[in-house]
Amino acid sequence: MQYIVDPRQMALADPYEHVFSLVGYKKVREGWHGVFRHVILELLPAGTLALSFSDAQGRPTKELYSMAGLVFIMQFNNWTAEQAADAYMFDSAIQYALNLSPGAQSMSSRTLERYLKLVREGELAARIMEDVTSALVLALDKNVREQRLDSTHVFSNMALFGRTQLMGVTVRRFLSQVRRHDRAAYDALDEALCARYAPSEQRLFGDTQRDKAARSQLRQQVADDMYALIQRFSDDERHNARASYLALTRVFEEQCEVRENKTVVKEKTGGRVMQNPSDPEATYDGKKGSGYQVQLSETCDGDGQVQLITAALPQTAADADPQSVAPMGEQLKAQDLLPSSWLADAAYGSDGNVQQLQQEDVILVSPVNGSKRDPDKLHIEDFQTGPDTECVLGCPQGHTPLQSEHDPQDDTTTTYFDGAHCAGCPKRDRCPVQGKGERRRFQHTKAQRRSAARLREEQEESWRETYAKRAGIEGTIGRIKRRTGLGHLRVRGQDSVFTAIRLKVAGWNVLQAAKVWYKRLKDGANPVGALRRCPCLCH
Repeated sequence: MQYIVDPRQMALADPYEHVFSLVGYKKVREGWHGVFRHVILELLPAGTLALSFSDAQGRPTKELYSMAGLVFIMQFNNWTAEQAADAYMFDSAIQYALNLSPGAQSMSSRTLERYLKLVREGELAARIMEDVTSALVLALDKNVREQRLDSTHVFSNMALFGRTQLMGVTVRRFLSQVRRHDRAAYDALDEALCARYAPSEQRLFGDTQRDKAARSQLRQQVADDMYALIQRFSDDERHNARASYLALTRVFEEQCEVRENKTVVKEKTGGRVMQNPSDPEATYDGKKGSGYQVQLSETCDGDGQVQLITAALPQTAADADPQSVAPMGEQLKAQDLLPSSWLADAAYGSDGNVQQLQQEDVILVSPVNGSKRDPDKLHIEDFQTGPDTECVLGCPQGHTPLQSEHDPQDDTTTTYFDGAHCAGCPKRDRCPVQGKGERRRFQHTKAQRRSAARLREEQEESWRETYAKRAGIEGTIGRIKRRTGLGHLRVRGQDSVFTAIRLKVAGWNVLQAAKVWYKRLKDGANPVGALRRCPCLCH
């Protein structure tokens, strides 16, 4: 049976005044616990949780606002289920934050995990992140017109395997299932094959020599074993639908291929491949490793107040930063938090992203990726071009071209210069004009010209002063990881990882808002009315 207590209904006398000392009560009111109790708790989806329970039958649930709050708090405090359950029962400050009666609370980790599952399966973490963030932006009167964007790697709670060990562990887990559920089939397998995978996962292949030839030979042996097992059990309905068999086939398809009835290990697999059967959605980034990542957008108004994370987009590690700009923009637009100026590093600053954001009246302040630009060569910005026609009017030496035409279908301008002028040009070795004879050709696109204009803008001091704010998000990411455990999560599996990421980031915003809460209390103001969306609910 549903049990909900509206957190906006406050008692005339706070019982916690007699639970804490005068100093302790002042501290708990001025900290994040006070923000959570008076501002955040009423935003949580207790009503949605209630839909999973009968409204008239059965034992009463735990108070549902407090349970949604406890799931939220355990994430940004990086607690285990046992630690969170103990805090619910024994920590008076947590009971204060959750608007519970002091003492006399009971909770088991199994009960908490049930509510955590409801939050995860109901995808409520995204809703909590959006509601909490929107409310705090409004309450703190944050200026969201200027924001900064970056991503950070997130490790889930899984072992990190090399390619050979991944393949071997996948084989071992499948063989364990066969041995457990079909001993006759297991005993019929080659003894040498079974013996290779008998050691524990930690000791698997521990006796293999370290040289490159031995490792290559072992990897080929494992690939052959995988193919043999896949062929042996492909038509066996007792095993071919098991998760361990499906993992075996997936890893084989990603890591190997069959050529003329021979198993061949692929030279390269890319990043979007399984990293551990225990976390099948995790992928790989060549620089940061296995796991996940999260895109973060943060305010950077420079008004001296705290900054808030306005949007968080969890992804797998193989997702590329340039393709993340559009979904992040959609998320911010849906929350009415889209900035007018967005600071990001060069990875985000493709011409396509710049043009797409301009349609939303957003300026993407990002360096042009300089890896393709040779400073010793001339570029399109050194030529004179017509602003409307895209046709070239003159070369860096001032010579007029013989012909210049723009093709709107492929967005390419083709220009021909007189070879006689080019023959004696002092800049010929640096010039991108190509060809020999009387007509020499030069091609460029609008995107190249726009990038050239951005390169010129980057040299201006005003641009550098604006872009300098972007570096601040790297410090924010480091602080979030240290405070909430965002860098190394306690969970694995995409649903659990994405839930944890969103709640940790939302919790960071609560901790940031608590700094303003404390300052307003210190200045003698009523922070509840200031932070609440409805001032008439002040306590």
